Amino acid sequence: MGAADATTPIWQAGLDLVAAVDAFSRKVIGWALDDRLEARLAAQALDMALLPPNPPADSLIHHSDRGAQHACGDYTERLEAHEIAISMSRVANPYDNAKAESFMKTLKAEELNGKAYATLDQARREIGAFIETVYNAQRPHSALGYQPSVEFEAELNQIRNRQPKAETALSLN
Repeated sequence: MGAADATTPIWQAGLDLVAAVDAFSRKVIGWALDDRLEARLAAQALDMALLPPNPPADSLIHHSDRGAQHACGDYTERLEAHEIAISMSRVANPYDNAKAESFMKTLKAEELNGKAYATLDQARREIGAFIETVYNAQRPHSALGYQPSVEFEAELNQIRNRQPKAETALSLN
């Protein structure tokens, strides 16, 4: 469907969402939503994903489908500027990006599922709330021992904090 105009309810116009999913924790760490798919959506989702406390950019691999929003020069230059390795799915193979596809399937089934949003702002608020309070904080993931992403990360941080700090050894003559 096309972009919404002032008289078209957003649920009739269609929505486009770009989401950045942390492959390790399955947490959605960045997202952007609009009534038309443009490269700026991918840039907005990336900017959100790079905010602390998310992993430092130079330690990331950006894996995506081959959509124009991820393959355009401006976006790939942005990734390269942050020293993020670029990886793209093979043509017509959605299984290469299964973690993001799984999130989209869950979003459609558990939040969108025929729901009507009166405005784009309402859609952003409600979808954002679903991502933060349901998908990231409550939805269990089998790959995480059936824990939600937020719980998995909190447990991992507790384990890291209990580890003894590495000591520097000095040898003097």
